[in-house]
Amino acid sequence: MKVLSYIEQVTSEKRKALAVLVDPDKFSDSQLDSLQQAFSVSKPDMILVGGSLVFSNIRAVVSILKEAFGVPVVLFPGSATQFTDNADALLYLSLISGRNPDYLIGQHVASAVNIARSDVEVIPTGYILIDGGSVTSVQYISNTLPIPSDKADIAVATALAGKMLGLRMLYLEAGSGAKRPVPAAVVSAVKKACGATPIIVGGGLRTAEMVREAYTAGADIVVVGTALEENISIYKEIVTVRDSFEK
Repeated sequence: MKVLSYIEQVTSEKRKALAVLVDPDKFSDSQLDSLQQAFSVSKPDMILVGGSLVFSNIRAVVSILKEAFGVPVVLFPGSATQFTDNADALLYLSLISGRNPDYLIGQHVASAVNIARSDVEVIPTGYILIDGGSVTSVQYISNTLPIPSDKADIAVATALAGKMLGLRMLYLEAGSGAKRPVPAAVVSAVKKACGATPIIVGGGLRTAEMVREAYTAGADIVVVGTALEENISIYKEIVTVRDSFEK
């Protein structure tokens, strides 16, 4: 099954999905060992690979992760250079909360031909940056301002614009290492407005309870990365929360 079809099925059945974000520049044998031990309990639904700046060999990391875990490995690119044709899918991110044309369409033009020549599934995704209480890498690199965390109406209008432009998923992002996650009120308002469109929420989710709050508010997919880098032992709690939403 295609990755987007799987996500849409999960969403329609009101189940929840979990994605683990791997930064290629931080990936190592020890991290692989930690993930293998953690995933022995229960695998995530997918692994995202990417970051605002990446200097490592993404292709090699994708190959290792696919062989080790047998779950979809999806590119989460910060730029056109972060594409490799051995991934299962690509979140084709358009930073619709910002006004920098390079991240709205410029990087897409630079990568489009190579992507079209591959067999990688392309998932058009609206990327919406929400203020997480600190200047994050994505904010600095993209040179865009996040939507204030108390302005749910702006987030809703932005999400609806992305949906009406034909984007297939919406990613609410506080940024890697954010001091606080996307507020539940923002997630809830966007989900209510956008209906069946899958909503991804990431950034600042450091505890299982934060993950539960995101799911309860309407997140269809939760992304965790930094939290597992800091404390891999919480993975079991997080996956238990995900599974608690199974019908």
